[in-house]
Amino acid sequence: MALHTILGANGTIATALLPVLKENNESIRLISRNPKPVAGAETIAADVLNFNELLNAVQESSVIYLLIGITYDTKHWQRDWPIIMRNVIAACKETGARLVFFDNVYMYGKVDGPMTEETPYKPSSEKGKVRAAIAQMLQKEMKAGTIKAVIARAVDFYGPGVTDKSAVSIMVFSRMKKGQNAQWLINPDVPRACSYTPDAAKAVYLLAKNDAAYGQVWHLPTAQPALTGRQFISTAAKYMNASAKFTVLPKWLLKILGWFNSSLKELYEMTYQDEYPFVFDASKFEKAFNYQPVSYEQGIKETADWFLKEG
Repeated sequence: MALHTILGANGTIATALLPVLKENNESIRLISRNPKPVAGAETIAADVLNFNELLNAVQESSVIYLLIGITYDTKHWQRDWPIIMRNVIAACKETGARLVFFDNVYMYGKVDGPMTEETPYKPSSEKGKVRAAIAQMLQKEMKAGTIKAVIARAVDFYGPGVTDKSAVSIMVFSRMKKGQNAQWLINPDVPRACSYTPDAAKAVYLLAKNDAAYGQVWHLPTAQPALTGRQFISTAAKYMNASAKFTVLPKWLLKILGWFNSSLKELYEMTYQDEYPFVFDASKFEKAFNYQPVSYEQGIKETADWFLKEG
């Protein structure tokens, strides 16, 4: 039986991928520094920054999913991401495992028009430069044929069970659950694409199982057209039984707050994503796999249902 190994076992996408793997009766191994016991899965504690620990942990893997999220800090990213990618590539070479790398879109920078798999890397942030460098590192190996890998990209996500790792969960769903008005960053009247986590998880598995998908970059299925912040909040308010009133957090305020809050300071360089239209084209995947992503209406409803019951 093929062994599907997840690096970053406690993360948002790993949590969404687990039930997909179980539904398909896959053998599952979860790896992180402090993995939580999960019924039906093997867990191994290992630090991906330590190559020997990583190599021992991934032995006998058929597919390795690189789903790690590290501290949202530029210095951490510059220090750790190149090591992580080098170690994972080397471990895949040693074991013969295939690699599915869950990536973001920071390397594209500010794009006029929809982002596609052909969009050139022109990062407009320091974190974007890191993501471009590690993607290029992996693509070089893919092109040389030294590793069978696929790069799967998504934009900021939302969905049932997604809480502190999602801006819209924090600013919209969580605040509405508390009876507070929602918030939105900078510009609520431009389209802002968001990926629905159940779609992303299903798509990652489909890529892992498809031989022809390897050696390519894929944008994960994301509903079209992207909603504006105003539209997203209005839809969420309907299903959260909440007010659709909201506060816009302007760019200048984020800069000032960043003087006192390190997370907001790190967020500031990414504000172009909220200032201008942010449109994500996943038609390549949707056509290749005949996949219809969940609509924003349905995704927001299912997320609201979860927050009202569990959040």
